[in-house]
Amino acid sequence: MRYYLQPFATALTAMALITSTFSVAATASEVQTPSAGVAAQAQQSGVYRYRLGDFQITALSDGTVPLDLHDLLQGVKKGSIDGHLHHAFLANPVEESINAFVIDTGKRLVLVDTGAGDFFGPEAGGKLIANLRAAGYEPSQISDVLLTHVHTDHSGGLVHNGNIVFSNAVIHVGKPDVDFFLDTANQNGVNGYPKEYFEQATACLTPYLKSGQLQPFSGPTQILPGIRSVPTPGHTPGHSFYRVESKGESITFIGDLVHVESIQFEKPKVTIQFDVNQAEAAKQRIKQFGSFSKSRELVAGAHFPFPGIGHVDTNNHDAYRFVPVNYRNR
Repeated sequence: MRYYLQPFATALTAMALITSTFSVAATASEVQTPSAGVAAQAQQSGVYRYRLGDFQITALSDGTVPLDLHDLLQGVKKGSIDGHLHHAFLANPVEESINAFVIDTGKRLVLVDTGAGDFFGPEAGGKLIANLRAAGYEPSQISDVLLTHVHTDHSGGLVHNGNIVFSNAVIHVGKPDVDFFLDTANQNGVNGYPKEYFEQATACLTPYLKSGQLQPFSGPTQILPGIRSVPTPGHTPGHSFYRVESKGESITFIGDLVHVESIQFEKPKVTIQFDVNQAEAAKQRIKQFGSFSKSRELVAGAHFPFPGIGHVDTNNHDAYRFVPVNYRNR
């Protein structure tokens, strides 16, 4: 997805997810703008660990960004947007989480998505590396990076000042995204899809392409033992889930299947400007919601409220809800 901070402020600041679900090892309520005389203080934790069989999953926060849903959502009226947000104790614009995840298999250290890096400016993302280190890991220890897709809030952390951040990692990403975003013919935008997406994707991926670390895949692929890609095109041509299994337990990292939890679970046909193919993105969401609600499988989303791990439940035949995992700290 693209966030129109500077220089994109005229187009958006948008997307919504309920922020009152989790605040892991930090304050229990949303941080408000401090009044005069009250010092602004940072959250104390952007790390949450979850055990999956023999694997350890660590959710990492890259921070949050303010987003204006009135400008971004497609197929829904502003009044309906505001009604859903009010029901979720939110108001437009809202803070959107950017989540990444480490999978420690015991043999490899795998990072799912990399956050926005420097691309959205100060105080808008860019917290991944600090939280990675707070979790006890160094960027050089990451053996593999799994990109759910190439949008900047997922790939921006690959580089810093144009240089490679994950010096020893293989970068796995769906080949259709590489073909689409790195195509020189697309660098000025395609069919109204703005050029910034392509410019930023090129900046993030090219250093790894030149170093031989970029390894695109096509179709369902066994990336590593216990980790398999599941192509889910729509949001982008190469958007992919990653299904992780260990000792009979599983979790699926769903990337940007959902951008606005408080609206898209109840109205899965609602799309967002970031979708390359609006119709296919909606179809994919409806299909996957149905599948996850039946299987009761654990999922992790890039934009659910941190730590972004939970289950999809059904309210009726065409409406769903997100149920966060029970917090554990022992």
